[in-house]
Amino acid sequence: MRLQGRWQARAAWLAAVLLRMIVWSLRWREEGAEPIRALHAAGQPIILAFWHGRLALIPEAYRRIGGQRVKILISEHRDGELIAQVMSHWGYEAVRGSSRRGALKGAKGMVRAARAGYDLAITPDGPRGPREELQAGVLELARWTGLPVVPVTFSAAWGQEFSSWDHFLFPWPGSRAVVLWGEPLHVPADTAPADLQRMQGELQAAMRAQRRRADQLIGAKGHEDQDP
Repeated sequence: MRLQGRWQARAAWLAAVLLRMIVWSLRWREEGAEPIRALHAAGQPIILAFWHGRLALIPEAYRRIGGQRVKILISEHRDGELIAQVMSHWGYEAVRGSSRRGALKGAKGMVRAARAGYDLAITPDGPRGPREELQAGVLELARWTGLPVVPVTFSAAWGQEFSSWDHFLFPWPGSRAVVLWGEPLHVPADTAPADLQRMQGELQAAMRAQRRRADQLIGAKGHEDQDP
């Protein structure tokens, strides 16, 4: 039975509280965050890009770099409503749409948010995969808005990696955790289609390598270490 209405709202609240309690118990380490903090200090909005399976700690990682105003692209699929409600407890506002469903609506909403000064957040392999295959939407969004794409990921020494399509990683309380921030990627407005395709492949490879390095740094056990 699918949760709806007030039961879905209660489940979202409970999930958000549980995640916040786990976050407070973690032993954090981060790399590459200072340049991103500097962007925020200078008033430069960014596009956060992270794999769907490494979503759990991104809201806290964003808060720790000083992020305050962000909109995340979430699927119009009914499962997306629960995710949107959980993220709302962390201050993430939702723009509904995806590359598969409501694509134009989602793109317009994200562009409007960028013009209003929001940071943007997107899972470029969502909402249904294939896992860690970067869809072109994130680079198109960067080209339209002029905002830099900032790859980010996390890993946890102890956690549950689910058997879902995205290998979703949920950390256990008290675990060591590492957050890796990548270098900002700028996409000029006049980027040619061939160059955009090349950048798509390069960003996909960089984000896969970033996820692998996070797992290696933390000494994570049992996490998927093979590229899709």
